[in-house]
Amino acid sequence: MKKLILSLVAMMTVCAVSAQNELIAKFNEGVTALQSKNYPAAITAFENFIENGADSEDATVLSSVAQAKKYVPSCYMNLGMRNASAKNFDKAVELLNEGLMKAELYGESQIMPKMKVALAKVYQVQGGTAFNNKDYAAAAEVFAKGYEANPRNTDMALNLAMSYCELGQFDKGMEVYRNVAAMNPSRYADAIAKAKEMMALYTNNQVAKLQTEGNNDAIIEMAEKMLAEDPASALAEKIRLQAYAVKKDYDKVIELGETAALAQTTEEDKSDIYNMIGAAYNAKYNAGGNKDEALKNKVVEYMSKVTAGNNVEAAKAAIADLTK
Repeated sequence: MKKLILSLVAMMTVCAVSAQNELIAKFNEGVTALQSKNYPAAITAFENFIENGADSEDATVLSSVAQAKKYVPSCYMNLGMRNASAKNFDKAVELLNEGLMKAELYGESQIMPKMKVALAKVYQVQGGTAFNNKDYAAAAEVFAKGYEANPRNTDMALNLAMSYCELGQFDKGMEVYRNVAAMNPSRYADAIAKAKEMMALYTNNQVAKLQTEGNNDAIIEMAEKMLAEDPASALAEKIRLQAYAVKKDYDKVIELGETAALAQTTEEDKSDIYNMIGAAYNAKYNAGGNKDEALKNKVVEYMSKVTAGNNVEAAKAAIADLTK
């Protein structure tokens, strides 16, 4: 009986060793495929090995399982980029997303940022054709996915923002531009400058559209929304003041004028603000029958600050008319 028990133990040991060897062989199969860049075969071998080896009590197997879990997401990423190079963009996206899912499942968080960068690049190229053809709807749909994967891809972010603005989705475009403008200037100076340039362009376009419609209240609402996002926005201060001036709400122009002037960064823009304030005081002075000396003095004070831009000569003429 004792010999029989020993024989059974020996057989069980042999079976265990055999199973272990089969598992390691599957891992080695994956390594060989990986070395030859046969990523589909490597994925199949490694995933099979992980599934069957995860519950092993053997230290060698468990160590190899941990290594296989690192290899699998990398294989998906390499295979995805291979498909992207062949312009099989849909397949590339599918593989990269599968790799991200595997990385999350296996707890391989270190590779996930790299995979998101890769995924964003695929979306950037995929959406580029539509963008270049001015198919902004198709471009925005693709770029939005890439932006979600990697908002630090500033070239794509700027194209996404432009696509939104060209589609008339002003608020969505401005949100992306603001996000770019808020990035680290030591790393993204060029992108920040471009974002600010385009924000000004599309904001002015939107203002022009609303002015044509006579919708100054919408301009004021837009400016106040911009100021809620960025209280230091010189552009928002200026367009809000312009809208109140067009509405002939002179008290509001006077109330908000100094703050708007202080927000400006160029002498031309400061002069534009001072010209609006002076014009508001002048309108009130005229409405009162040109009798209020305090209002007259305010007109002269603010028109004297108009030193640059297109309103200099008009301001001088206004002062001369009042002081002759």
